[in-house]
Amino acid sequence: MKKGFGIFIATMSALFFLLTPSSANAGQNIRVMLDWFPNIDHLPIYVAQQEGLFSEEGLDVTILTPSSTTDALKLVASNNVDIAVSYEPQVIIGASAGLPFKVVGRLVERPLSVLLFLKGKGINSPEDLEGKTVGYTVPGMMDVLMEAFAGINGIKEYTPINVGFAIVQSLVSGTVDAVMGPYKNYETIELEEKGYKPGYFELSDWGIPDYDELVFISGKQVSEEKRRATEGFIRAIDRAIARARKDPRRALETYFSALPEAPREMESKAFEITLPLYAHNQTCDTKKWQDFADFALRYGLIEKKVDVTTILEK
Repeated sequence: MKKGFGIFIATMSALFFLLTPSSANAGQNIRVMLDWFPNIDHLPIYVAQQEGLFSEEGLDVTILTPSSTTDALKLVASNNVDIAVSYEPQVIIGASAGLPFKVVGRLVERPLSVLLFLKGKGINSPEDLEGKTVGYTVPGMMDVLMEAFAGINGIKEYTPINVGFAIVQSLVSGTVDAVMGPYKNYETIELEEKGYKPGYFELSDWGIPDYDELVFISGKQVSEEKRRATEGFIRAIDRAIARARKDPRRALETYFSALPEAPREMESKAFEITLPLYAHNQTCDTKKWQDFADFALRYGLIEKKVDVTTILEK
């Protein structure tokens, strides 16, 4: 079994859910699990909820927060939630492992994950990571992507360290020279706010195939039994994204009204970066998905070939 793969499909951990208020109008209840704590990536979900777009589709949406970034995929595959936000690389891993689900829509259509470092530390190209210590965020995914990145870009030796989400702390303390997996719309801003100059390599510029960062998935049973509801959910998300593009200021204020505890300055800066990356449509590009799945097999992210047509909702 490839390194880290067992970690990803390990037994489900105990979950502690944070429920946010659902729409005032009654409708078919849909439980939606986020990929992590609520943040600006999820703005279209909150716009759809706060502005009644879910209600117009006859839906009463409950938003759930996981305790781990892998919870959403496992819970939706076991039909314990109706829809989940997940990452294309994790979806491909899950499909290779035989988890039963369908990709029903998209949220963020371009990679947010980058290989992050501090400027002025002698890192100008991937080759400069030779012999360096490189952190990674998500075991079983980002460490394997780093292996692929290293192989593609001629990095023969480096020391990998799991930093989890202590990304900024690990960089500024010098514990690591770079980190694979941070988001360019968050950790870069946090570093700047602390007085550091971030630099990063876009993965798709250095040999990693382009992919959908965040997608919506549904268990096969739910996708069949609640197909009209899931289709309505995706229509509402599509409309919410369109509203955000038409009136960004209103969308951002709607988000803050739903999550008043969110750090306003950081989230506002993150929104500027994220807005162009929200999905422009809800159709997954089959060729791009297959290219990434084939890449995942070639570089050890998965063990069994994935035919993406079996997981993409038609």
